[in-house]
Amino acid sequence: MKPIDTWLKKAFTFQGIVRMLADAVLVNLALVISLVARLLWIVAVGNTEGSIDYQETLYTHIDYYTGNAGVLTINCLVLFHLSGFYTYGRYYRGRYKVLIVIQASSLAFILFGFLTYLAQSDFLGLHTSILNFPRWALLMSWGLSTAMLVAARAWSVVWKRIVRSESARSKPFGDASIKNVLVIGGAGYIGSALLPILLEAGYRVRLLDLLLYGTEPIQEWIDHPHLEIIKADFRSVGKVVQAMHEMDAVIHLGGLVGDPACALDEQLTLDINLMATRMIAEVAKGSGIGHFIFASTCSVYGASDEKLDERSELRPVSLYARSKIASEKVLLKMADDRFAPVVLRFSTIYGLSGRPRFDLVVNLLTAKAVVEDRITIFGGDQWRPFLHVSDAAKAILLVLKSPVRLVHNQVFNIGSNEQNFTIHQVGGMIQRQVPSAVIVNNDESIDPRNYWVNFNKAAHILGFVPDWHVDEGIRQVIEALRSGRIRDYRDAMYSNVEFLKKEGLDLLANAEESSWTPTTFPQGSLDSPAH
Repeated sequence: MKPIDTWLKKAFTFQGIVRMLADAVLVNLALVISLVARLLWIVAVGNTEGSIDYQETLYTHIDYYTGNAGVLTINCLVLFHLSGFYTYGRYYRGRYKVLIVIQASSLAFILFGFLTYLAQSDFLGLHTSILNFPRWALLMSWGLSTAMLVAARAWSVVWKRIVRSESARSKPFGDASIKNVLVIGGAGYIGSALLPILLEAGYRVRLLDLLLYGTEPIQEWIDHPHLEIIKADFRSVGKVVQAMHEMDAVIHLGGLVGDPACALDEQLTLDINLMATRMIAEVAKGSGIGHFIFASTCSVYGASDEKLDERSELRPVSLYARSKIASEKVLLKMADDRFAPVVLRFSTIYGLSGRPRFDLVVNLLTAKAVVEDRITIFGGDQWRPFLHVSDAAKAILLVLKSPVRLVHNQVFNIGSNEQNFTIHQVGGMIQRQVPSAVIVNNDESIDPRNYWVNFNKAAHILGFVPDWHVDEGIRQVIEALRSGRIRDYRDAMYSNVEFLKKEGLDLLANAEESSWTPTTFPQGSLDSPAH
């Protein structure tokens, strides 16, 4: 019986029952108005010969109402509830909410009209005032009730905006505390490192992820009381709208990551990395969420022999970098005094998280050194800035905690000046820890990227100082391989491009939404403060 009790509690909340009663009043008011209009028409226009019995006509219209109001009201409320009026549909915005109201109201009246037709047919032979309603009065009732249902919800939105506007005048945007955080793509490489940091900091976290790699990357925290997981494709506007409800900040980590992975399907890359980002930002802004953190990449700098900072020219050499640049532009143009996007251009990341990756240069070369005793370097003179995955998560937390006036509409390179290295230098660091490995130089450069990046802005404004160094990240990977924690680094699950080739593209193309799983916040918990 417990599942039934749980369903009943979710389906019929106190607020939901109040809304149902309000809708019932509106439907009945529409019926009364339409019947009064019909009665007045008959009296004013239909009585040309003075043969109408006013009393009988009045009683007939009263019978129309008493014989049909109950059935129509129940019919409407059932269909309204099934259409999500009192559950997920409440979180829709704009035209989506209007559309669901019109569809549900129309369906309810069509079904009632069909029932009246059956009741009065010769087959049943009832011909009574029960389920017998004048046709044009029924049409008027449908129009009036639909209009009032839409107007009631529109007024609710207007009132909320008025209240929000008045609140904004008395309380500056930057002073608002962040308690509830939505992490999109939170079960991936960076997300699985960020999740425990946010939970330990006292935030309540809602995670929206398709979980392509299962729940293993976040298994350790899956039963945490402050974690809620929605398994869904973030390209679904309906799920994004639901996920935004009652959130204070959005951290967008989702997307196809890496040059080879993005090159597999250009249209899919643009859909996921650009179009979905635009939609997510628009929903966040429309939902009144001002804090929006976007994960970008230093790959946007492309190939350059200069020392680069946030003001430097962008020279992308891949679809991945171009998609990130386009997303950055979209977000920064949306900024205003109520919406504060922050773009974080991450260095080349290394190290282990809940979802390890071995398609990244430090991790990959280290694995080859341990397993194959070879460190194959292509080119080698290319500069890269490096950043441990845990430090990437640390930087996000710093932005989340920073005063909005410092980060509003800002771009930050995330890394450290001390961890700019050439690929040859990285190979040398690995060889010092795995002396048996031989460095194999291949003059052919298959990756044209070359950039030395300055990180002073993040250090000065955010106070960001990495906890990890490349040497320590190499040691972490070596220990994971030698201990057996990572059995085969060549497994497709550890590589974005190989996983997509094997099965990921089909999963993304046929992604299905699921219900809210596996945990939900306790009632009222979203109002509790973070520590």
